[in-house]
Amino acid sequence: MSEPFDLPFDLIVIGGGVNGAGIARDAAGRGAKVLLLEARDLASGTSSASTKLVHGGLRYLEYYEFALVREALTEREILWGIAPHIVRPLRFVLPWMPHLRPRWMLRLGLLLYDHLGTHNRLPGAKSIDLTRHPAGGALAGGITRGFEYSDGWVDDARLVALNALDAAERGAQVRTHTPVTAARREGGLWAVETPAGTFHGRALVNAGGPGADDVARLAGEEPEFHVRRVRGSHIVTRKLFDHPFAYIFQLPDTRICFALPYEEDFTLIGTTDRDHTGSLVDVRAGGDEVAYLCEAASRYLAKPVTQADVVWTYSGVRALIDDGSGRPEAATRGYRIPLSDPAEGAPLLGVYGGKITSCRHLAEAAVDELAKRLPALSGPAWTAKAPLPGGDFPREGQAALIAGLAARYPFLSSAEATRIVRAYGTRAERWLGSAKGWNDLGRHFGAGLSEAEIAYLREVEWARSAEDVLWRRSKLGLHMSEAERVEVEAFMGS
Repeated sequence: MSEPFDLPFDLIVIGGGVNGAGIARDAAGRGAKVLLLEARDLASGTSSASTKLVHGGLRYLEYYEFALVREALTEREILWGIAPHIVRPLRFVLPWMPHLRPRWMLRLGLLLYDHLGTHNRLPGAKSIDLTRHPAGGALAGGITRGFEYSDGWVDDARLVALNALDAAERGAQVRTHTPVTAARREGGLWAVETPAGTFHGRALVNAGGPGADDVARLAGEEPEFHVRRVRGSHIVTRKLFDHPFAYIFQLPDTRICFALPYEEDFTLIGTTDRDHTGSLVDVRAGGDEVAYLCEAASRYLAKPVTQADVVWTYSGVRALIDDGSGRPEAATRGYRIPLSDPAEGAPLLGVYGGKITSCRHLAEAAVDELAKRLPALSGPAWTAKAPLPGGDFPREGQAALIAGLAARYPFLSSAEATRIVRAYGTRAERWLGSAKGWNDLGRHFGAGLSEAEIAYLREVEWARSAEDVLWRRSKLGLHMSEAERVEVEAFMGS
């Protein structure tokens, strides 16, 4: 990690979600002195609470968001290329129900979806007979026809952590648990106040996500684009089907619902779209949302999903641009990055809206915009081809990397080697070291979590608490008993 810079910074970024971390990475790679400030942990809000997909957004075609879908499909390929450890292809099955969208409409939409992206290396869509398809066996009787198409999976919280890590390795300072209490223009610079002191920067980025309006007001500005806070909730159950396909279900209210293979032993079902008016700190799924998702999946699956099947829920608040849409799901997933007028003094760039798939392109566009006012950002765009930490291997090479790790560390089970590669890629050996067995990695907490891994996450990836380790840097909390989780909490607290 870098030593502190001489003040002032070229750029101060407020918000350690995927957009803030991505902007910090891009700017640091162009040679700017960057400070990233996050009030809590990296990805502690929306950026760890997505549906874990890098996708074009098939349903956005119904709202004629063709440019948004094209950008997202292009970015899907780029993210897979620069982060093949945390991004992987996933085939989706779309069962057809005769009383919902007609088959011709679905076929046409999927044809358009396949052709909107550029350099698409994933297999295209096709019609399928669900009486013969592997995904058909888990579906209710009478569902016989459907479609299969490609999209991608991403570990969203690790995407944030790896962007921040790359930013730090390129010279940025990353300060978590450092809330901003005020910001003001002062002597041609921004003065940003925090409990750790006041930092000065030539430009300020408001990447507060669903709190962007609040951050703007801390800086004495009226937001140019108001944020519509929309809560998306998910449920996790024990594994509901034993095949590698994901489902996308159409619902009678015109929404869609995903059911995805999750963490080997579980199924992830989501998401809802509800306007959110409460706190952004402790966001939880309402009982009605859990019931909605159970009912949505039960419409299609042979075995009904009940609330007793739910082992975990999580929710995040999306920061959508308030475009006046009546229904939350109809609000645009596009983004705006307004830059303040030069007459106002030191630049302020706001980030409003966006989706996780477009995070790299959004960051590039934001830094390009800031470069008009900051000479330190005059370098060329670079992030489309530079691997994220651990991602420096061929995009189709994950299986070979897992096999190689298992050979070097034969005490790892196949599932453990897979989990480690999908988190750390080529950097797994940085904490596995010369270990010949679990005893060489220190204390073992269960579910494959060792003292050596926790030490790495603390020293390199800013983890401070058991929640940071068990529910953001990994999802090992799902695989542990309550007693094991408490043991990690006690250890991290020490």
